[in-house]
Amino acid sequence: MMSKLALLWRALMASLVLAMLWLAAPAMADELRLGYVDTERVYREATAAVKAQQRLKAEFAPREAELADMARHARELKQTLDAGKLSDAERRTRERELQALDRDFQAKQLEFRQEFGQRRTEEFAAIQQRANQVIRDLARSERFDLILQDVVYVSPRFDITERVLKALDD
Repeated sequence: MMSKLALLWRALMASLVLAMLWLAAPAMADELRLGYVDTERVYREATAAVKAQQRLKAEFAPREAELADMARHARELKQTLDAGKLSDAERRTRERELQALDRDFQAKQLEFRQEFGQRRTEEFAAIQQRANQVIRDLARSERFDLILQDVVYVSPRFDITERVLKALDD
């Protein structure tokens, strides 16, 4: 979902925050409460995310099947052309048909990818918004000082992803 540069930036910032907290830790002793949420896991495992994926699959399955049929037809046309058993006139007709089919396929495939990406973004934006609210609520109720997402490494003792998933599913 995010670009590599954005992920790298977030990881760098998170590392910087953790380094500053580590340096300040002796002064704060047991006062600091940290948590970490694996957002990719939330997107894979949360009931709302699974249902969103199922909705997207059902919504786009007919168009995906249409594209698969077009690709199959194009392969069959190509095999017919490669067999070399056509007259010149028939060969030209089949070549034009294959070119038209290829243009139509490319256009429909591009439209499919754009619409699928847009719908996926819409579906997962709502999940992200809900997950962020759950994380904020959890942070307040359990008095966390800092909850991080998308870091390069975190000790499992800080991972609260399971609690976030449970709260999302409730």
